[in-house]
Amino acid sequence: MTRDKTTAVRATAASLITMVLWASAFVAIRHAGESFRPGSMALGRLLIGAIVLLAVVAARREGLPPRAAWPGIVGMGVFWFGLYMVALNWGEQHTDAGIAALLVGTGPLFVALLAGLFLREGFPRPLLIGIAVAFVGAILAGVASGGGSTAITGALLCLAAAAGHALGAILQKPALAHASPLQVTAYASAIGAIACLPFSGQLVTDVGHASAENLAAVVYLGLLPTALAFWTWSYALSHMPVGRLAATTYIVPSLTVLMAWPVLGEFPPALALLGGILCLLGVAIAQRKSASASESTDFPATEEIGVDSPTGDSVPIRSQD
Repeated sequence: MTRDKTTAVRATAASLITMVLWASAFVAIRHAGESFRPGSMALGRLLIGAIVLLAVVAARREGLPPRAAWPGIVGMGVFWFGLYMVALNWGEQHTDAGIAALLVGTGPLFVALLAGLFLREGFPRPLLIGIAVAFVGAILAGVASGGGSTAITGALLCLAAAAGHALGAILQKPALAHASPLQVTAYASAIGAIACLPFSGQLVTDVGHASAENLAAVVYLGLLPTALAFWTWSYALSHMPVGRLAATTYIVPSLTVLMAWPVLGEFPPALALLGGILCLLGVAIAQRKSASASESTDFPATEEIGVDSPTGDSVPIRSQD
């Protein structure tokens, strides 16, 4: 097997590992939420992940990333590791794990909106229609989850999490042009932990009252869905076309629903599932190629949406937990 084929196989395996672990994170968050508040859970998870990853950086003697990588690392740490995790933890206190995964899947719409606002790519009709469909789906998912206004709050928080990971994903790819996947992941997780330090008092209190199972859930979140999964995601992103990698994230909601059913006893109501599916349908509509627009300004396939990095690659528009 040639070096290129070996790298491709490794990148594909890394992406699949990421998807499975991110799907399991939605379930673990619901479990840990019995003892941990949203901010304290995020801080505990990030502290564990950052310590492990920085230890690996030290063991491999990779050192500090170049100066050019730091803007992307800081942005990824604040928005993806910080805002995303706190909002998702909070949202999952009000909605099922499977519905949360479906709602977070609307992240590409936020990237498209950011591209329209800041990159002057405009707001083509498919994007506007997709946003409308996804919005209806989000409201439907929240109402059908059975919690009334509380469930709608959960849906909105999951959408806020989707916006956070969209911002982080936009900033991640340029950083990978200057630093290794391990460096980007390790230092971004450390930045995220620093951003969550205001929740340190809550973390101390929650750890003191948490059950052994819920403590284990937070440790699991830090070691696998954070440290390992984000590292494997960064590795795959640095070796795979963005569109191919992004397509794999569509399996996360399905995996989450299948995991939540036996572990948490959760299976979303049919109407809530319909709402979640409408969210993903909205994403698909928004990415349809407009016949009158050029490839640089419309929102067709996933790999064509994003910010160009110094290497000429597009920034990824999808990611999960």
